[in-house]
Amino acid sequence: MPAVTVENPLTLPRVVASAEAVARPVLAVTSAPSGFEGEGFPVRRAFAGINYKYLDPFIMMDQMGEVEYAPGEPKGTPWHPHRGFETVTYIIDGIFDHQDSQGGGGTITNGDTQWMTAGSGLLHIEAPPESLVMSGGLFHGLQLWVNLPAKDKMMSPRYQDIRGGQVQLLSTPDGGALLRVIAGELDGHQGPGITHTPITMVHATLAPGAEITLPWREDFNGLAYVLAGKGAVGAERRPIHLGQTAVFGAGSSLTVRADEKQDSHTPDLEVVLLGGQPIREPMAHYGPFVMNTREELQQAFEDFQKGRLGTIPAVHGMSEGGL
Repeated sequence: MPAVTVENPLTLPRVVASAEAVARPVLAVTSAPSGFEGEGFPVRRAFAGINYKYLDPFIMMDQMGEVEYAPGEPKGTPWHPHRGFETVTYIIDGIFDHQDSQGGGGTITNGDTQWMTAGSGLLHIEAPPESLVMSGGLFHGLQLWVNLPAKDKMMSPRYQDIRGGQVQLLSTPDGGALLRVIAGELDGHQGPGITHTPITMVHATLAPGAEITLPWREDFNGLAYVLAGKGAVGAERRPIHLGQTAVFGAGSSLTVRADEKQDSHTPDLEVVLLGGQPIREPMAHYGPFVMNTREELQQAFEDFQKGRLGTIPAVHGMSEGGL
């Protein structure tokens, strides 16, 4: 972990906040509860317990794994609908297949991201390929839900397949951190992901003892979630570790530091940094639908029940029926 890396980060463009930047304070550090999703794969609910005003435009995020499956154990999700938002599936280790009711789909693996704009709605399924089910192996990833503004909620579904080699790689002045810009912009460097709601998504790897202070748009919120390792956040160096989310307050830079000593199985601090421009619209969220009003939610359920969001392809219906 992780798949996308470089031998010498000093060969990369370097990023640092200006001396005039206002440090964002840490408002809270929360711990993600663990649970199971779909057909039984383990997840950590990264944003559980955080007030939505600090998350907007993000809705939820699950850390999937990290888990080493034995043969026959890998699991995915059954067919399910979505409407009104975007799902971002980032695979750090392992492999996942995706298929939808409109004939779309594909495979994402080490370092790849699939950005699905559900918009007006569809059915989809995510699962490990049969070869991984048979062999077992390591699986680790994230799924992030990004809200859509009212004007875009009923747009046609859209996909972006972002391969690991396409992400923008950056470093810090001392080369102590590797920054992977998946979407948005960081200090003038643009990631490949195109979003309807302006956001920045960065996966950072910090060597033991390394510190990053990054410029951060003042009109964005600021979140940091620890995928692995332990460290500290903010100028006040508030402790943080695996499965915890830091919520930053207002300012124009944010700071993360890796502890000098990490666990033997986790050599570095791995953290996902998220920022977005709040939509500030009413949100009605239930299950796989994220709309603006209760009436729109009811319409989404009715459309799903009447098959207006699509139907499961016959080949899958046959295979599931034969199990």
